[in-house]
Amino acid sequence: MHSGNDVKIAQIPPLYESIPPKYYGGTERVVAWLCDALVDLGHDVTLFAAEDAKTKARLVGTRDQSIRLDPATLRSDLAAHLVTLHEVKRRAAQFDILHFHLDVLHFPLFEVHAGRCVTTLHGRLDLKDLRRCFDTWPAFGLVSVSDSQRRPMPEINWLATVPHGIVAAASSAPSPSADPYLAFLGRISPEKGCESAVRIAKGAGIPLRIAAKVDSADRAYFEAVIQPLLDDPLIEFVGEIGEGQKAEFLRNARALLFPINWPEPFGLVMIEAMAQGTPVIAYDRGSVPEVLLDGVTGFIVESEIEALEAIERVDQLDRDLIKAHFERRFTAETMARAYVRVYDGLIQSHKLGRAG
Repeated sequence: MHSGNDVKIAQIPPLYESIPPKYYGGTERVVAWLCDALVDLGHDVTLFAAEDAKTKARLVGTRDQSIRLDPATLRSDLAAHLVTLHEVKRRAAQFDILHFHLDVLHFPLFEVHAGRCVTTLHGRLDLKDLRRCFDTWPAFGLVSVSDSQRRPMPEINWLATVPHGIVAAASSAPSPSADPYLAFLGRISPEKGCESAVRIAKGAGIPLRIAAKVDSADRAYFEAVIQPLLDDPLIEFVGEIGEGQKAEFLRNARALLFPINWPEPFGLVMIEAMAQGTPVIAYDRGSVPEVLLDGVTGFIVESEIEALEAIERVDQLDRDLIKAHFERRFTAETMARAYVRVYDGLIQSHKLGRAG
C-alpha cells in the first residue's frame, strides 16, 4: 500500500464551474473535496483547472476562469478542454495516476497512458454512442459513482464503485422559529421532477422552497411548465443559491423532496441534506436505494400519493441518526480513501504488467 506523498496524482475535472463551484455544480464540487481530502491524507495532488480554483492541491491553471461565469459570450468549451488535455499530456510523466472526470474526452489522447488512468463517470450511461466508445478504448479503467449507474453496461472495464463524499458545513438543530417547509434543491429540468415536488407540496398543504439553477437548455421548460406553478402562495422560487446558503436552507427544511424520473447516477443533494440531518423523500430511481436508508434517512417512494404519506411520517425520523449515517458513509475522507485503494490497485497491476 502506498502512503504519504510518494504517489503523485493528477486530477482533471471539467472547466465549466469553478473548483469548488460558487453556485450549482456537482462534478466540480466532488473534485474539489476529493483533492483537499487526498492532500489531507498526505498525497501529492496536482489539479488541472481554471485559475479561479481554490484548492489545497498544486494548481496548474489552464484557463483564466471557469467557463459558466466568464462574461465572454463567444467562447469554445471544446477548445478550452483540449488545451487542458494537452497540458496534462505534456506533464504526464510526472504522475503515477491520471484521474479524469471528463467523461470520455481524453480517451484518444491518452491511449499510451491508459494503464495508469482512472476515469470516473459522473453521468448516465444509457446513451447510444457510449458502448462503441468503450469498445474502441477498452484499456481505460472506469469508476462508477453507484452500482445502478453500471446497469446499461455492466461488462465494461470497471475498477470500483466509489460513492461521492462531501465536506459538510457545520450543522445544528433546525431553527425553532422557522416556518416548516419542504425543500427542492438542484437544477430545473424535466428529469429532476420539480413539477412533481410542487404537486406534492400543494397536496400536503406545506410551503415548498425551490432553490434551483435554470440552464439555458432548460429555459423553455422552466417558462412553460414551472413558472405557471409559482403563482401559488405555497410555492417560492428562491433561485440558485451558493454553498454558504445551502446548509441553512436544508437544515431548516422539514424534508428534501427528490422526485426524480430518470436513472440518477448518484444524487449529491441527497447526502447534502443528510449531512444536515434533513430527511429525504425520493422516488425509487437510479442510485436512490444505494444512498438512502429507507425509514432511517428518509423514505423511498413510488408515487406522489406515497410521498404525501411519507411527509406525514417524516417527523418521526431521528435527525441525529440521519447525520450519523452520512458521517459513516459519505464524507470526503471516506471517498478519498476509496480512491486511494483504486490508485494502489492500478499502480500494482501496472508494475506487474511491466515486470511481466
